[in-house]
Amino acid sequence: MREKITKAGEFKWVLGKDFKHGMRVPGVVFADDELIAQAERDKALEQVANVAFLPGIVKNSLAMPDIHWGYGFPIGGVAAFAEDGVISPGGVGFDISCGVRLLKTSLSEKDIRKRFEDLMGILEASIPKGLGKRGKIKTPEDLLKKVFKGGAKAVVAMGYGREDDLERIERGGVYPGADPSKVSPKAYERGKDQLGTLGSGNHFLEIQVVERIFLPEVAKKFGIFEGQITVMIHSGSRGVGHQICTDYLQVMDRAVRRMGIELPDRQLACAPLGSKEAEDYFAALTCAVNYAIGNRQALMHWVRHSFERHFRSPEKKLGMDLLYDVSHNIARMEYHEIDGKEFLLCVHRKGATASFPPRHPELPPLFVETGQPVIIPGDMGTNSYILVGTKEAMTESFGSTCHGAGRMMSRAKAKKTIRGSELKKRLETKGIIVLAEKESLLAEEAPEAYKDVSRVVDVCEGAGLSKKVAMLRPIAVLKG
Repeated sequence: MREKITKAGEFKWVLGKDFKHGMRVPGVVFADDELIAQAERDKALEQVANVAFLPGIVKNSLAMPDIHWGYGFPIGGVAAFAEDGVISPGGVGFDISCGVRLLKTSLSEKDIRKRFEDLMGILEASIPKGLGKRGKIKTPEDLLKKVFKGGAKAVVAMGYGREDDLERIERGGVYPGADPSKVSPKAYERGKDQLGTLGSGNHFLEIQVVERIFLPEVAKKFGIFEGQITVMIHSGSRGVGHQICTDYLQVMDRAVRRMGIELPDRQLACAPLGSKEAEDYFAALTCAVNYAIGNRQALMHWVRHSFERHFRSPEKKLGMDLLYDVSHNIARMEYHEIDGKEFLLCVHRKGATASFPPRHPELPPLFVETGQPVIIPGDMGTNSYILVGTKEAMTESFGSTCHGAGRMMSRAKAKKTIRGSELKKRLETKGIIVLAEKESLLAEEAPEAYKDVSRVVDVCEGAGLSKKVAMLRPIAVLKG
């Protein structure tokens, strides 16, 4: 199929509408030569083409450089739909609003290395982690409903965090439009008592050192400096989001059959915007988004509490301010300009992060002058990055950039080829402490199972989707 792919720039590839008969728009993949070859081997390019079949899709079916095979949409896929378009659970994913938040400190590596194992022991005891793990916060149905509607704002009101945290979260920490009545009893049951839990898989809590600054002026405004200790939290909506996606895939499948919508892949099941099915899914999706943001808020509270216990000092004195919280599995309504006209579009980002430029209307006041902080996690043992949004991203990718490195090896293959215990020892020789619920699961998240995150980030910068602000080096990882 390579003859149907055109290189349109150093980091941009175009799949013409002849790539697959039935495409409504071209596909665009941001990648270098090696990453496009990996996507081709992974058959993820076929999914980019499949997304281009969906009714009402605008401009292009897009993929970020961390693209790999996913359910329906590729992971790293971005697509926007006009009012005559659709919404698709496969364009969001099962872990709705899986995302990242970065917590700053005023500490240096020298400060934290003293009795470091003690600190990690407190964190391990404080942060519930692992598949199906329940947390310390009891959430009966009435309290879950408050979190579904109120997100991080509701969790702060419960005593977990500060009011000023909300100024550093997308949409003030609460997305409007949630309707808890659109969430199934099974989703309620799966989400019960999981608030403030890390989960498993690629979710983690990582202590990092700011290793390098690329944009000093932006870093200064973000409150980031070389040698600084930061804490990155990567988690999502836990069982709630997974069940909501499962429930509404069935709803959408029935809608597709009833309405006679032709799809190249049943995993792209969808419903027209404005239909009951679409409205119900959007209301339930928003509940999961708010739950995920609230979950990361509670996790951050336990991190702060752990540092307070270890250093015997209030977290504010330790400089433990939130930099930003961003979701990377989401569909939401946004205004975008196309051919000089502004349209309200339903933008799907699956394994992709918003990357809004300075003075974008979505930005909190704190970031109006700098642009949006973009937080890109590495993979256990590899660097992570702070980036900032750009004006080019608005025209190239509906204000989107990558969300991480992207898998290169399936979890099953990784477990067959890598031993978790050996990986743990290897990381420890590099000065990285690893605490995991099960060592056998470490192999699934080994660095060699992923693409090179530095290469992915460089492509995003080269393509104009975001700019590097700082590089973060891991020194300890807590895994589910």
